[in-house]
Amino acid sequence: MLNVHNLTVSFAGSDLFSGITFKLNKGDRVGLIGKNGAGKSTLLKVISKDIESSGGTMAFDKDIRIGFLRQDIDFVEGRTILEEAYQAFEEIKQIEKKLEAINVELAERTDYESEYYHDLMVDLNDFTHRYELLGGYNYKGNTEKILQGLGFQREDFDKLTDTFSGGWRMRIELAKLLLQNNDILLLDEPTNHLDIESIIWLENFLKAYTGAIVLVSHDKMFLDNVTNRTIEISLGQIYDYKKPYSQFLLLRSEIKEKQLQAQKNQEKEIKATQLLIDKFRAKANKASMAQSLIKKLDKVERIEVDNDDNAVMNIRFQISKEPGKVVIEAEGLSKSYGNKHVLENVDLLIERNSKIAFVGQNGQGKSTLAKILVGEIPHGGHFKLGHNVQIGYFAQNQSEYLEPEQTVLEIMENAATDSNRAKVRDMLGAFLFGGDAVDKKAKMLSGGERNRLALCKLLLSPFNVLIMDEPTNHLDIASKNVLKQALNSFDGTLILVSHDRDFLQGLTTTVYGFKDKVIKEYLGDIDYFLEQHQIENLREAEKRTVAPKKVDTSKKEAFKFSKLGDKELKRLKNQLSKLEVQIDKLEKKVLEMDEALEKDYETTAADPAFFETYKETKNKIEGLMGKWEELEEKIENCS
Repeated sequence: MLNVHNLTVSFAGSDLFSGITFKLNKGDRVGLIGKNGAGKSTLLKVISKDIESSGGTMAFDKDIRIGFLRQDIDFVEGRTILEEAYQAFEEIKQIEKKLEAINVELAERTDYESEYYHDLMVDLNDFTHRYELLGGYNYKGNTEKILQGLGFQREDFDKLTDTFSGGWRMRIELAKLLLQNNDILLLDEPTNHLDIESIIWLENFLKAYTGAIVLVSHDKMFLDNVTNRTIEISLGQIYDYKKPYSQFLLLRSEIKEKQLQAQKNQEKEIKATQLLIDKFRAKANKASMAQSLIKKLDKVERIEVDNDDNAVMNIRFQISKEPGKVVIEAEGLSKSYGNKHVLENVDLLIERNSKIAFVGQNGQGKSTLAKILVGEIPHGGHFKLGHNVQIGYFAQNQSEYLEPEQTVLEIMENAATDSNRAKVRDMLGAFLFGGDAVDKKAKMLSGGERNRLALCKLLLSPFNVLIMDEPTNHLDIASKNVLKQALNSFDGTLILVSHDRDFLQGLTTTVYGFKDKVIKEYLGDIDYFLEQHQIENLREAEKRTVAPKKVDTSKKEAFKFSKLGDKELKRLKNQLSKLEVQIDKLEKKVLEMDEALEKDYETTAADPAFFETYKETKNKIEGLMGKWEELEEKIENCS
């Protein structure tokens, strides 16, 4: 489909990447990875012919169709969502107009025996056949299906695109690409503006895609679930393996270890040969042998070890001071935008050191609640912050608040206080802004660089409660890993709005699911939420397949924060959650003891206290499981 040979792209006399070669075949789903600024988006632009390369060649199959999801899009004003999505079917729409004109003319003419009338009938037949081949009778249904998969509701279809945010407009553009059945699909950060449900839907769609896909993404789970090949751009070169991301990392590590070992062995051989050369040079009768060894050594191709760009941020979030037990308490919070009610009567109680994730479809109020909690927008209802609470806030569009004409250093110095102004350069260095990089203006920074600068600026203010809205957008995988480690080590309260499943795994202990103005609590991590959410969706689907029954919803209604639910039910659920944590710790302890026995039975069994502890731990688990079953039964009776 595509053959790239010795491709080079240079800017201002410096190579972004040089001499890269690869082939793209039908069925390839390539994850294009690399650090911010490595050249991933640039490579997509070169393949799509948006920009020209500085050298090398690209050979495409004949009549190849390429679809490219760009970061910057521009819609024609005045079109509805459906009208804009239908732009994907340019030929179908043209044929529809021709068929309409032919049918109008046929209805008006009466010269049935004329040659012209006969030609009209032939055209009608030809265009109808072509229309059918292109899927003309199915395209409207397919359009609605894909728009709904990407999170749009049916009631949105006739709304103007002008009334939607950039993120939702990006979804419309993505829908158009998915509808076009291109041979090669180029996707630049397709999950940036999608919620978890839409990401899962897109994963399933792309896995069934028959053409070739090249996608840039920093979502590890998305890459693992979609791709079957990984191309990494690092330090101007590419590394190409037919493995999804996580398997690629393991393989890349193994290959590098083998390269290192081979390099060491070669260096030993070269050193031994050099010693012989030096020895033979001293003897006249051995001079020819020395010259022969020198020639042999010159021909040896030196083994090189792949270079890695290991520069990463250095982040540490420290709490300013210890707050009270309750950090946020809210009652009857509500928020509307015109006639659209986003939140209604939300009651909320967040305790110190909580680790909470806000998840749900876009537009359900996650960012709105975050903005209310930091006092950024007006709202109905009341809330108060606890004793000594200081909030740090990273907004979804945080990087947009950076003054475009100011340099990186000026932005930091203007935000600094007398107590931390002297540390500004060291902080910037920790966020990979060293040397001349501090003199770059904000408008010249990439999306990832702007996010890093915004994170660095956040650390200039004291906080013990951290609210972050989509902090991983535009960050490369290495930077996301560093941020996750820093948040895991944070001793304060964390509220995280995110759609990145891999990032959320192991980071939060409670998930608040936002849906239809209701906030539901899930006492577990993101995996538990997704599991429960899938079960709930299946139950909803089952209910839709049977005749509706009139039920008393006052007792059966799902737990809502808008009512704080039944206090007894909440108390029982909290007890159940604590029991599960205890059982999990004890089961891990038993597993460790089993592994110790398997590893070294004699030494382990020789400890007289070992089996006593083992039996005692097992008995504790049995006792706690009994209590767990009792609580489960009580919760069922209360539900």
